[in-house]
Amino acid sequence: MKYLLVLLVVVIAVGIWRSNRRRAEQVQRPAAQRETRLQPPQDMVACARCGLHLPRSDALALGGPAQPTYYCCAEHRAQGPA
Repeated sequence: MKYLLVLLVVVIAVGIWRSNRRRAEQVQRPAAQRETRLQPPQDMVACARCGLHLPRSDALALGGPAQPTYYCCAEHRAQGPA
């Protein structure tokens, strides 16, 4: 019975120590690491010259808003479609 009581005290002590350690790690980490939220998916387009897929926000567009042609860089935009 004495050993059971000692084991119980040790288990409780280890549990408290681990929970305090986790709490301390969370406080030390910057807020950006604690809250890693995924950004919404972006529309992907293909370069008309080489076929490289890249996000629409990074692509260079040529043409009207109804039917734009997308390029990955200014050099490919100058060369035109393949």
